[in-house]
Amino acid sequence: MGGAEEPPLPKGGRPGLTQMDEPIHVAITLSVRMAHVAEFERALADFARQSLAESGERGVQCLYPPPGSDSTEYGIMRSFASAADRDAFYQSALFKDWLARIEPMVEGRSTRRQLVGLEAWFRDGKEPMPPRWKMALLTWPAVWLASMLMRAILAPALGPNLPQVVEAGFITAGVVVTLTWVAMPFLVKIARPWLRPKSKGPF
Repeated sequence: MGGAEEPPLPKGGRPGLTQMDEPIHVAITLSVRMAHVAEFERALADFARQSLAESGERGVQCLYPPPGSDSTEYGIMRSFASAADRDAFYQSALFKDWLARIEPMVEGRSTRRQLVGLEAWFRDGKEPMPPRWKMALLTWPAVWLASMLMRAILAPALGPNLPQVVEAGFITAGVVVTLTWVAMPFLVKIARPWLRPKSKGPF
């Protein structure tokens, strides 16, 4: 098969846990032929929309080259409820049809990488991952502030009669949404020079 050939599925996980115990995050990057960029972006939008109906799908984010750049590298970050849902999706007719559709549009082989823990927020296809201590340090104030904000907003709206465990569930969901779509993208962007400092010399 040509440039869109599917790479092997990622395997493994944290010791003592199967990957069915936690959500799975997968990043795919691929390079598009310059003459097919517009056609590929339409195909990507169609594929992302259709894939959200798949069982076990937890969300998809499409990453585009920066405006005005010469890059034609695109990314797809996708989350699944479990490893079984991940495997089923990448063996599905929808995904195989997508590979066949984009094969004439891409060059080289796509790469697929499973993201573990904090990597889902800090992944950059062109640069190495920051040190884990930096990822943890930047995430800590984001979680702290998001949890305080969600509690201040949701607790009064939910009322005093809601069971505590249900209230905690709503607040946790709000924290996850805030971190994923607002706080972490913003913090990672402004902290980029600190997360990935450019080398200034041998010392």
